[in-house]
Amino acid sequence: MILFQDVAQNVPEEVIPEEKTLSVADLIINGGPASVIIILILFVLLFIALYIYFERMFAVKAASRIDGNFMNQIRDHVSSGKLEAGKDLCAQTDAPVARLIEKGISRIGKPLEDINKAIENAGTLEVYKLEKNVSILATVAGAAPMIGFLGTVIGMIVAFHEMATSGGQAEIGALASGIYTAMTTTVAGLIVGIIAYIGYNHLVVRTDKVVHQMEANAVEFLDLLDEPA
Repeated sequence: MILFQDVAQNVPEEVIPEEKTLSVADLIINGGPASVIIILILFVLLFIALYIYFERMFAVKAASRIDGNFMNQIRDHVSSGKLEAGKDLCAQTDAPVARLIEKGISRIGKPLEDINKAIENAGTLEVYKLEKNVSILATVAGAAPMIGFLGTVIGMIVAFHEMATSGGQAEIGALASGIYTAMTTTVAGLIVGIIAYIGYNHLVVRTDKVVHQMEANAVEFLDLLDEPA
């Protein structure tokens, strides 16, 4: 009986391996200075992309808001010769469509071709305002993955440098910094690029809808002027 107790006491306890978790911050820091610098650059680009997206989104959304009865009121004012009332209505409506119509009303009395040209010029300015800074979003969408790939190249250079300086006997731990840099910067660059790309295309679609609204209302206004008296 004593023998069995001694054997039981000598049996080593089973060691449960401790699970190691790795946070995003640890992943970035373990990549070394190069990884931290590149990730910071990508975070700045992400902030710029999100700021431009939401700022332009609110601007485009505001530009698309217009009273559904607006053109009917313009038709009534123009038909009855109340041009000043039509201008006042346009001035009170903060929308690209209203500014185009106001430009057209101010040219009434001139040839229809001149009115059309004035509306086109005003439309060009309004489209430029709607597309303000959107090209920066496209630049971020293209540049972020490239910066991430730059971090990949830097990480591989660091890893191979460790192997070269150790005479080909480098331990895995010594190569970890370069590998971390290569992987984290690639993932971060792709994430920022994808977000910026989706945001850019969404803004383009929303802007095109506003431009179409402007064109439709401009055509309706010109048709009103071209109607026989």
